[in-house]
Amino acid sequence: MKLEDIEVEDVDFGAMLEESLKKSESKNDLIAGMVVKIDEKDNIAVIDIGGGKDALLDLSEIRNEEGGLLFGINDKIYVLNLGRGRVSHTAAQGKVALNEFIAEYTPEKEYIVEGQIISKNKGGYVVDVDGLEFFMPKTLSYLSPKVEPIGKKVKAVIVKVDKEKNSVILSRKELIEREKAKTDEIVTALFENKDPVVGIVKKITSYGMFVDVGGMDGLVHYSQISHKGPVNPSKYFSEGDEVNVIPLDYDKKKGYLSLSIKDASYDPWADIDSVIGVGDTVTAVVSNIEQYGVFVDLGEDLEAFLHVSEISWDKNVKHPKDYLENNQEINVEVIEVDKVTKRLRVSLKKLTPKPMDAFASEHKVGDVVTGNVTSVTDFGAFVKIGIIEGLLHNQEMAWDKSKTAKSELKISDVVSVKIIKIDKDAGKVSLSKKALEESPMSAFAKTHRNGSIVTGIVKDKKDFGIFISLGNDIDALIRNEDLLPLKFEEIEKGQEIRGVVSFLDVKNEKIRVSVKRLERQEERAVLDKINMEQDDSMTLGDAFADHFKR
Repeated sequence: MKLEDIEVEDVDFGAMLEESLKKSESKNDLIAGMVVKIDEKDNIAVIDIGGGKDALLDLSEIRNEEGGLLFGINDKIYVLNLGRGRVSHTAAQGKVALNEFIAEYTPEKEYIVEGQIISKNKGGYVVDVDGLEFFMPKTLSYLSPKVEPIGKKVKAVIVKVDKEKNSVILSRKELIEREKAKTDEIVTALFENKDPVVGIVKKITSYGMFVDVGGMDGLVHYSQISHKGPVNPSKYFSEGDEVNVIPLDYDKKKGYLSLSIKDASYDPWADIDSVIGVGDTVTAVVSNIEQYGVFVDLGEDLEAFLHVSEISWDKNVKHPKDYLENNQEINVEVIEVDKVTKRLRVSLKKLTPKPMDAFASEHKVGDVVTGNVTSVTDFGAFVKIGIIEGLLHNQEMAWDKSKTAKSELKISDVVSVKIIKIDKDAGKVSLSKKALEESPMSAFAKTHRNGSIVTGIVKDKKDFGIFISLGNDIDALIRNEDLLPLKFEEIEKGQEIRGVVSFLDVKNEKIRVSVKRLERQEERAVLDKINMEQDDSMTLGDAFADHFKR
């Protein structure tokens, strides 16, 4: 049977209340007593309740906030008989207040109250509402028998007041069903029209905000606030603001209503090509700064991402906050419009001159410049020259190949270097430190040329020949065909070999030596000497014979 089918007047709730109290008429009546004794030790007061009877009252009921007593001996005091020789001043005050409430009650007015269940019986529950005790029958409580009711806070509506029996009857069931009917009405209206409605922001949280739509609260998730994507609602709204919303979903079982603000507003992505395009220069406002980049507001409910690498041509940007601050207005260039993911990317550096262009206009290959070491790696060091960084590779550190950037340099060192390559397209500059020094090959070439006789120590053997060291970090190759009369298989590392320079390329640092040519060269030297020393009467055979006798 539904609540609306029950006539409240037909139910004797007053009788049920009397049963719950289980007190006689005398126990429910107010008694005008007198304080006859105060015992601080036992924390009691003796009250003369008339008829030659005394009763005990707990002193805690008549103490003020400071602990002082509100009544003294011979003072009159209203109490309520609790039975078994005890009375209560607090209960008497509640009885007086209840009487006053009942006297002022008007049936035409709706009374919705909140209270706490303080006791129960077979028929229902006693609910304390600001010190007043009202009765809520079990049939009107809408409480599960599995739930412990004592101490539970409830909200209910007054459905009957019996002034003769001084009883007030509550119904939680009726209030819930009223609210449910009202909710159903609101939800039906929202989803029938599907038109934007005006709501009031009630509460803002980290995950969204609750909006009141006609007396019902719905949640606008932070992802449903803006077409920009998930946003912090507190940055855009305050409690009490009016907003346009559209219903998304309603969970009838849980009573959850989901709303959307962004679906109630114009979607710029619906016609993004007419709004913005790659290459456009737009004015934006910095809205959020992270270590990896900056989010900027473009207006028209559009947000773009400015990656840290697009802030400056300087590759050593440590944090965007060193360049930008929140709410700062900047001009940026649109570099990507992704319609699928609804994301925009912009660049700040593209609107500024390229440092490499300026550098290339002021410097050329061969220039000697000075810079500061900004970082040292396994493969070399980066040197800052003005507004750009150049790479000083390990192989350009020194002619001594054992020296590397890590062994010779540290961050902040000032070094002089020569520019050996400028690649504008790649934005790279190559530097050399060894180019400022005379190479061992150049020094060698000053004292040697093709035909010079040299002596070297075997360093390595390859299939195609032998490498020998000529000293001062200079190596030379003796090809297999130039080894004769030496035999490849008989040669060992560390062996000393004499030969003649057969090829000298200073620029590419290449030297070839020939043992075979040395033998021919020595033979020619002998012939030259013989030709100079011989006389006309000697034969060539005599001359050779004489020469080799020496």
